[in-house]
Amino acid sequence: MINARYSCAPAIRIAVCISISLVFLYGCSARKKITNGISNHQAEQNNKNIQKANSKAVANYPTYTALSYIERFKTIAIEEMNKYGIPASITLAQGLFESGNGNGDLAKFANNHFGIKCTTDWKGKSYYKDDDIVNDCFRVYDNPEDSYRDHSDFLKRKRYAPLFELDKNDYEGWANGLKKAGYATNPNYPQLIIGIIKKYNLDQYDRPEGERQKIKREDRVLTQINSNIGLAVKDSLVQTTPANKLYTIKQGDTLYNISRRFGLTIDELKALNNMADNNIKIGQQIIIAK
Repeated sequence: MINARYSCAPAIRIAVCISISLVFLYGCSARKKITNGISNHQAEQNNKNIQKANSKAVANYPTYTALSYIERFKTIAIEEMNKYGIPASITLAQGLFESGNGNGDLAKFANNHFGIKCTTDWKGKSYYKDDDIVNDCFRVYDNPEDSYRDHSDFLKRKRYAPLFELDKNDYEGWANGLKKAGYATNPNYPQLIIGIIKKYNLDQYDRPEGERQKIKREDRVLTQINSNIGLAVKDSLVQTTPANKLYTIKQGDTLYNISRRFGLTIDELKALNNMADNNIKIGQQIIIAK
């Protein structure tokens, strides 16, 4: 018995050490880093207020299947296609994918079906959810239709401009073009979107257009995109990016030497920062890591 007691002692010491380590780790994890100036408590309180304000809509919120989601939102997807040329199949597939068939928290509580984040010029309400960082800020819409319209506006940037020259029923071109333009980091994103379109025959909602219609639409949309070129890009990329992925522009810096320094191409650097041109200024912060 004496030998048994002493043989157990090392095991007891190990168990105690493990317990202390777990307490220490738990204490560290509980003190999550505050991001965007928002603490966990503030984020939780904000989200409760949003949920309370939308309590009636939330109480009546349906549980969607993929088919019922498509039936509910196909009309607005077609409307946006006819205005801007984004295939309705692409919009619906992205909505299904990003919102979990409309059943995700952002869709249910914030009417946000595309995971669109806050920007510095966003004047509306916000909803906080861990994503790229802790307490990432997402836009809150009055209704899901506003989310669909904002999705179209989001794509009216220079980096996506070539996509609007595609036929508005070319969903494969759009899916591959979105990935190439930096819309998603998942290398399989085009296949995922195309797979959803084929599974649910979403291309049935796409409509071809005549040559004259296509030219008129391109002119209108590309004029809108060009009108934004040169304006400051107001988004949350730099604001919500960890410090170790940021670089502050110094005297003599160019996009070329910055890209070489951090192992990126100039196009990758511009895509990371939603830059419309090569202009940078001293003191500006840019993202230098994916």
